[in-house]
Amino acid sequence: MKRKICVITGSRSEYGLMFWLMKEIQEDPSLTLQIIVTGSHLSPEFGLTYKAIEKERFHIDAKVEMLLSSDTPIGVAKSMGLAVIGFADAINNLQPDIIVLMGDRYEILAASQVAMVENIPVAHISGGEITEGAIDEAIRHSITKMSHLHFVAAETYRKRVIQLGENPENIFNFGEPGLDNIQKLKLLNREEFENSIDSQLWECNFLVTYHPVTLSSQTPDMCMNALFNALDAFPKAKIIFTKPNADTNGRRIIQMIDSYMMEQPDRVKVFTSLGQLRYLSAIKFIDVVIGNSSSGLVEVPAMKKPTVNIGNRQKGRLKAESVIDCEETTDAIIMAIQKALSPEFQKSLSRVISLYGEGNTSPRIKNVLKTVNLDGMLQKPFFDIIT
Repeated sequence: MKRKICVITGSRSEYGLMFWLMKEIQEDPSLTLQIIVTGSHLSPEFGLTYKAIEKERFHIDAKVEMLLSSDTPIGVAKSMGLAVIGFADAINNLQPDIIVLMGDRYEILAASQVAMVENIPVAHISGGEITEGAIDEAIRHSITKMSHLHFVAAETYRKRVIQLGENPENIFNFGEPGLDNIQKLKLLNREEFENSIDSQLWECNFLVTYHPVTLSSQTPDMCMNALFNALDAFPKAKIIFTKPNADTNGRRIIQMIDSYMMEQPDRVKVFTSLGQLRYLSAIKFIDVVIGNSSSGLVEVPAMKKPTVNIGNRQKGRLKAESVIDCEETTDAIIMAIQKALSPEFQKSLSRVISLYGEGNTSPRIKNVLKTVNLDGMLQKPFFDIIT
């Protein structure tokens, strides 16, 4: 019988990073790909991005509705409860041999809880990483403890998963699967990209992706106003915003971005989702990526572009020399952007080395999922490093 591999995705960014792995599984005659979509994929507010999955000729086996219209902490907690209920039915109906989860979102935590109770082995991608400024930190490590196979992006992260008590034999450092997109996608040329966003690029261009900092003492208004004031210091720069995912206080950030765009529509373009092709193509043509997204630490350095990383959301993650950290204040952001645009810093970008592998990650993950012996995998002893 074919081994059934069930991939669960709850957001556009996570799907984009797993796209080539899903293709590898789908095209292997000895495997059956199952797909469960949930979270913002099913929300009109976030672009109904499940349709993009279907356009890529993937069959969605189950849809788990769980996202409430509230993004308060209570609303998010209730959404997690709904996710557990929905995944309980979906996973029971599909009966996969392995479930594949990526990252650190709260709907993925719910999926891992259900898989644990239903005795389904879990393969977790991107474990061992640190993001001290967000609740993602605790979620990620919790998923690690409920998982049986671990695909990490760097040696530092492999050691951290071992530190959490996981068997080294079940931890694979293949690099970040998102880098496969850079290798395999034919990126748009400038004219094609401009047509795709219905706007002309300027001589100087910024790409901005900012997500809520869920453990910050600052309000979203304080954070966004600091960012907007800094961007206003560069009036000759075209600004392309991508909106945040469904996180606590995310809707307030979206409202503020939309208002900022309405004040200067010729200069500011806003997208709910660019998708991987347009997003990576945008990186090719912009002068600096600004915000607090993990893509600024992974894909952007791999494409030899500078990142201004704002605040503590990504604190603890490996960062290439092209990443400029700054505090969440207007003056600090301005100084960081000025440094990123300086001729000296731009010249140094050619020497930047990716810290997250060199791509070709998805085929290696697929081969492990295909060949690993599942017998006895659920009984997982704690790997103790104390001697």
